[in-house]
Amino acid sequence: MGSTVHRGNGSSAAGGSGPSESAGSGSPRKLRSRHVTMITLGGIIGASLFVGSGNVIRSVGPAAVLSYLIGGLLVFLAMRMLGEMAAARPAIGSFMEYARVGLGDWAAYLVGWLYWYFWVGVLAYESVLGGETLHGWFPAIPAWAGSFFLLALFVGTNLISVRTFGEVEFWLASIKVIAIVVFLGVGVLFAFGLWPHADFSVGNLWQHGGFAPHGYSAALTGVALVIFSYFGTEIAVMAAAESENPAKGIRQATSTVIWRILLFFVGAVLVITVVIPWNELPVPSDVAHAPFTLVFSRYGVPGAAMVMQLIIFTAVLSVLNSGLYSASRMFAALADQGYAPRVIRSRSRSGVPVMALLASTVGGVVATIVNFAAPDSGVFDFIMNSAGLVALFVYVFIALTQMNLRRKMSPEERDSLALKVWLHPVLNYVLFAGVAFVLVVMLTTPDGRTQVWTSLVAVVALILFWPVVRRGLKRRKADL
Repeated sequence: MGSTVHRGNGSSAAGGSGPSESAGSGSPRKLRSRHVTMITLGGIIGASLFVGSGNVIRSVGPAAVLSYLIGGLLVFLAMRMLGEMAAARPAIGSFMEYARVGLGDWAAYLVGWLYWYFWVGVLAYESVLGGETLHGWFPAIPAWAGSFFLLALFVGTNLISVRTFGEVEFWLASIKVIAIVVFLGVGVLFAFGLWPHADFSVGNLWQHGGFAPHGYSAALTGVALVIFSYFGTEIAVMAAAESENPAKGIRQATSTVIWRILLFFVGAVLVITVVIPWNELPVPSDVAHAPFTLVFSRYGVPGAAMVMQLIIFTAVLSVLNSGLYSASRMFAALADQGYAPRVIRSRSRSGVPVMALLASTVGGVVATIVNFAAPDSGVFDFIMNSAGLVALFVYVFIALTQMNLRRKMSPEERDSLALKVWLHPVLNYVLFAGVAFVLVVMLTTPDGRTQVWTSLVAVVALILFWPVVRRGLKRRKADL
């Protein structure tokens, strides 16, 4: 990238000074290295792993390990491409800002708004889930009240400063990471019969219809189910841009994502399939039937269901915290470039995009109210489904942007890159092919088709507003 990626209109993607300029050593308003590390480690761990992995294993068999491995490799390619751009020029808003420079305003507008819309839906979903969990523990508290309380709580932590967000996320992510490390460590001992009352059970990988009981094609189609579990890794790059050493943080975040995926996702699925025969896993209809709960029960952990409920609740809180951070930073970046109302640019003295944070919360609150007040209206389901393809859109835009920026660079700029994508541009085409394959697979299932078509409705709506935004950009440039 070198000089190719520059500030728009004299400011960074976040407005004012770019992170690389203001990231003074030891700045009390910046994230520390440990914050970025734990955000990177815990950013992708949620209910999709703790509970949703059970459905994938049931439909694929032990070969679900391959599904998670292939999906993880595709995400790793996208992260490496994002890392190449971000290491050369840290920007809050990351891939939206790079899309603006590499592809044009239209691309930045589209991918930025889709990403923000995705997180608004996530905030609504996680707040509803958290509220229902609180209601289950404390029946006197209505589920809707619990949802609003959680949203207000994490709006408060995000409003104070980015350091406060990082500190809260550090401890929430730590709980998830510790739980998985224990899960994996004991699982290895259990599988080899080295745990009390355990027998050698590695044979569960092939003794119940084979490693791929439904064929290896099922493992390939399983990629479409698991790839969305990884969405969220890009938060680490956005957070690193607000750290004390942005370039170092981004290099670490993008370079270590592959072993995190292998360890936490692939390793966890491997442990589940060796501890419990895949065909004995029940439908994970609740936490008590989640694969992690059943495995902890096999370990002999007392109150395994309650333990997992607490861990999953922690995961919900973590997603709410990081979701508010991601949504607010992207919304503010959109406003900085003229793709969103100017009022959204407003920031506190500590650099928090206050109006973007509050506006993102309003979107989550509205979706939450709709879910509780009119659960049969279909509006909440539409919001959830219409954000289904955002991950694929983001990966494609990242690959296209990186290709175009690399093409514009001089040989000297390419040689000076601190982080490079290997075999360029071959791996870009591999990623395109992977995304196309996932899209085709989604079109073969009723739920997948619903997500595809509703997502396209959201894209078309954004395209219809683009002429209005473009006229505003022209006026802005003329005034400057």
